[in-house]
Amino acid sequence: MVKALDLAEQAGIAGDVPVGAIVVDSCGKAIAMAMNRREQDQDPTAHAEVLALRQAGLALKNWHLTDCTLYVTLEPCAMCAGAIGLARIKTLVYGADDRKAGAVRSMWNIPDSPLSNHRLQVIGGFLEESCRSQLQDWFGKRRQ
Repeated sequence: MVKALDLAEQAGIAGDVPVGAIVVDSCGKAIAMAMNRREQDQDPTAHAEVLALRQAGLALKNWHLTDCTLYVTLEPCAMCAGAIGLARIKTLVYGADDRKAGAVRSMWNIPDSPLSNHRLQVIGGFLEESCRSQLQDWFGKRRQ
């Protein structure tokens, strides 16, 4: 998660909301790393999670990421939560809750929905204070 925070910092410096994501394989090796790039790429789907999932699929030559863990600094939105389920991620570890758009625990619960065809382990609040502070500081500077 520390590396994801570093990626998030880079995203913030580049003008994107500071979110970073890393996919780790079953051996604990980081196979994909990404940061938010919506502003940089002018792409509404360029969330850190989606970009990391794409990279992981290419690295494994398989879109089934069944033995992988995704670390992300902010609770995923509905789009990302859907992509995580479709990728068959085994475990999701996230930092700060997103009380506006969180779709894993805060506002919605897509992974545990009866409509979801994939169940995954979810661990929220990992390095929560660091993740939340990073976002609050970034938004605070933007609002001045």
